Amino acid sequence: MNRKIVTVGVYGASEEAFFRALQEAGVDTFVDIRRRRGVRGSEYAYANSQRLQARLAEMGIRYVHLLELAPTEAVRQVQYAADAQTKTAKRARNALSAQFVSAFRDEILARQTPAVFWDALPADARVVALFCVEREAAACHRSLVADWLAEQEEIVVEHIVPGE
Repeated sequence: MNRKIVTVGVYGASEEAFFRALQEAGVDTFVDIRRRRGVRGSEYAYANSQRLQARLAEMGIRYVHLLELAPTEAVRQVQYAADAQTKTAKRARNALSAQFVSAFRDEILARQTPAVFWDALPADARVVALFCVEREAAACHRSLVADWLAEQEEIVVEHIVPGE
């Protein structure tokens, strides 16, 4: 089965650019892997869960929330500590710390299997978007989930940045 994973964030994207990027990528299934499904700031209100789900439904894109792939608060604190040490603002981060990567793999991914991921999706899902908020995939756990899936099976991964 030919499947593709795209990853997408919301920071820095207008509502129009965000949804256009999903359409251009051919996304049929949208997987929200955030713990908190809200985004601060009125410019990102379209990415808050209820509005996001409604717009995706209008576009014919299925929405799935997989909380089990979101970092726990303890894992998030590992990244916050690294950001504080380097004096990096969350929205300015362009890479995850090695400590976060290790904690996320040990605490989240080691407890999952790709089969559980795919079983949570509709059987005909072909182009699946992994979604969280950071603009750059390398600064977000969605890149770790995408890499983990690609390591387990032959799958194409593309990191898209709306508006680029």
